Amino acid sequence: MTTQDTRPPWPYPRWIAHRGAGKLAPENTLAAFRTGASHGYRMFECDVKLSLDGVPFLLHDDTLVRTTSAREQLGAGLGAVGGDHPWSTLAQLDAGSWHSRAFAGEPLASFENIARFCLANGYFLNIEIKPTPGLEHQTGAAVADHAARLWAHATVPPLLSSFAPPALAAARHAQPQLPRALLLDALWSGWLETALSLDCVAIVCDQVLWDTSTVAQARSAGLRTLSYTVNDPSQAQRLIDLGTDGLITDRVDLFAPARQP
Repeated sequence: MTTQDTRPPWPYPRWIAHRGAGKLAPENTLAAFRTGASHGYRMFECDVKLSLDGVPFLLHDDTLVRTTSAREQLGAGLGAVGGDHPWSTLAQLDAGSWHSRAFAGEPLASFENIARFCLANGYFLNIEIKPTPGLEHQTGAAVADHAARLWAHATVPPLLSSFAPPALAAARHAQPQLPRALLLDALWSGWLETALSLDCVAIVCDQVLWDTSTVAQARSAGLRTLSYTVNDPSQAQRLIDLGTDGLITDRVDLFAPARQP
């Protein structure tokens, strides 16, 4: 006998483009979002942190070195941490040349610009709150406040997620109406209780952590189940067969959302 699913309806697409377009464009840039959209994706994942003057912008790493021209433009030994610079400085960096010459000159994306792109086109967003170490509370609150303002008139709000429970707690305190998800790279003791204590609506975890038991635990607690980073068709099918709710992928060129279950 099948147990009836009593969870609220899930408003988001199953397929989610990782950092905008996976690896086809420079991650976390507007160019990446446009590339992901050109492959049929309607939901995107991105990483958001704060500049020195409190402007939310997109960057995955703690430092600027891997995905920007910070070393060349700001000098050797400088520009390591994004939160050490005001947005006026960060906005001048090249965030595309590291990927390929085709994207040379692509700037870092402000959260505001990404939000407006998604809202104008009816796209959905999973915002990973990615604080500079030590700024978990400040970043969680600021990202939530900006998201609430930008999506004030939207039917479906963005999903806020983080590996840092303090950032999610700050987001909940600032804007409790926004949906939250706990990110996990391991099922540490108390993971489910922590998600529930933060009033999360979902768990987003490494794909290998989902099996019949863990999916059942999350579902029985009323939580949705999402996975990262799903790039293999056999793993994608396994997760679909388990009944999980979201797959975050780099392979926007392999999985066509319109043709996937």
